[in-house]
Amino acid sequence: MGATVTTISAEGKTWGGGNEPLGASYGKMMMWFFIVTDALTFAGFLAAYGFTRFKFIGTWPIADEVFNHFPFMHGTDAPMYYVALMTFILIFSSVTMVLAVDAGHHMKKNKVVIYMFLTIIGGLIFLGSQAWEWKNFIKGEYGAIETKGGAILQFVDTNGKRVALADFAASIPHERVQDTRDKGLWFTSESGTLPSYTIAEVVEGFKAHPDVLIRTEVLNKDKKKTVLSRAESIEKLKDAKYVVEGANLIRNEYGNKTFANFFFFITGFHGFHVFTGVMINIIIFFNVLVGTYEKRRSYEMVEKVGLYWHFVDLVWVFVFTFFYLV
Repeated sequence: MGATVTTISAEGKTWGGGNEPLGASYGKMMMWFFIVTDALTFAGFLAAYGFTRFKFIGTWPIADEVFNHFPFMHGTDAPMYYVALMTFILIFSSVTMVLAVDAGHHMKKNKVVIYMFLTIIGGLIFLGSQAWEWKNFIKGEYGAIETKGGAILQFVDTNGKRVALADFAASIPHERVQDTRDKGLWFTSESGTLPSYTIAEVVEGFKAHPDVLIRTEVLNKDKKKTVLSRAESIEKLKDAKYVVEGANLIRNEYGNKTFANFFFFITGFHGFHVFTGVMINIIIFFNVLVGTYEKRRSYEMVEKVGLYWHFVDLVWVFVFTFFYLV
């Protein structure tokens, strides 16, 4: 009958694989396990996004046209500037976290407080920036038409510059009633609020502005969206079914509706991680203030939350690269 042997170190700690595998404490090992599993989750989401984008590559929205807003610069085309600023803020917060961990190693409480406070501020600014970006994405700027086949039609001038529905739509006085299921319209129910214009107002306004053309979501050989001729545009409008303003989980004015679903899910899932990290940082910050880790003679908790924060920053680099840049 075999005997079970349990190794007990000189410090009296029991660990099946040795006292401190890889020189890491139990807490840090568990944090690393969590990071690895969470990284696989994000990898799965980004892989799904990549495969879906490849499948619909011909109708996928162009990121430079979607994310081109910047606060207090309304009407200015600033593609990716704001997203780049968000990335810089998050990376800078990672630097302050490194400094907080280093200060903890040297048992410098005041510096840990300062650097953790800056890290928290950076995280809050990032979350606020992401909320502002979501608001603009949901609201939209130009509007579009969705056809009976689900295609998105955008409007441009003769130079290819986007034209908003408000710039040409006609005003036709009428009473507008939202289609809902309680009216027996089960398969044509309109979600959310009514759009600013009806199909009839857009069509009549389009006919009255000969300098406005339709741009489809299909990319041509130059990787630009196809602009139809005036005759083709009028013919295409016959298939108009919905006026689309902004984006939601059902349809969006930017192009393929799956793009909006991935945008909300991936950036929202990452934003949840940032929010969680900020909350944990706040708890650790107050523990530092009251001297909890000073009494323990160890700031390992700061180091563990630092590992999580660096992971969140690294994931955003991949999200930024695959979702916004590529």
